[in-house]
Amino acid sequence: MTDPVIEAEGLGLHYRRRDRSWALRDCTFALPAGRVAAVVGPNGAGKSSLLALAAGLLRPSKGRIEAPSRDRLAYVAQDKPLYGQFTVAETLRMGRELNPGRWDAAVAENIVAAAPLPSKARVRSLSGGQRTRLALALALGKRPEVLLLDEPMADLDPLARHELMGALMADAAERGTTVVMSSHILTELEDACDHLLLVQDGRIRLDGAIDELLAAHTLLTGPLADLAPHTVVDSRTTGRQLIALIRREGPVEGPWETSEPSLEELLLAHLRTPEGAPA
Repeated sequence: MTDPVIEAEGLGLHYRRRDRSWALRDCTFALPAGRVAAVVGPNGAGKSSLLALAAGLLRPSKGRIEAPSRDRLAYVAQDKPLYGQFTVAETLRMGRELNPGRWDAAVAENIVAAAPLPSKARVRSLSGGQRTRLALALALGKRPEVLLLDEPMADLDPLARHELMGALMADAAERGTTVVMSSHILTELEDACDHLLLVQDGRIRLDGAIDELLAAHTLLTGPLADLAPHTVVDSRTTGRQLIALIRREGPVEGPWETSEPSLEELLLAHLRTPEGAPA
């Protein structure tokens, strides 16, 4: 396996409140370089906190996380913080001056021009989708080794989402950029990502290559029968039919049809199981 580009061990972060509630707790994972990783989980699971820790914007309350230095990393937060009084052109100029020796003007300008965004328009006058495009232009123009994206496409229309996702995937393929992206759009992730981090209740529930995680599970469909020999992630009954996701641990015997789950089926089954199935 490729050496990890982001690695965490016993990582924890608590809120600075009287009750010291934990946003993340006991998180351990290793992300190999060059992967396009999906960070998924319910609202409030800790996804944004995890990305902010990796970006170096927050300090762990417990454990450690190792990631590239800020000059080799780009981070786009959910709220896309930009200077509202700057124009589009001034924002790109800022990107160039803050990243001497790394700035790729052509990449940044191509992303902006595809909309197009008027060079003299002030950031505060842009729509949410336009600000997203400008923030991604800044991030990719930096030519980072690791790109952290927190819900990057949420305010884009489907066509713009498809276009910008294509630009991200082309950059990752051409330059070997590691992309870590949180999103609620599962179909978008399934088509683009090859690694998964499932976060729930502040803990890492699943971590690994998506194809390996899918191959490690089996979807059973058929009549009601004893599942005791298997490690069951989730099971449901509809009438007299059983639908269950199990960990693959050898041959499956029983009156069921078996298939490999989709990414959506895998995620929903684990999320429906509050305590989690054994890893």
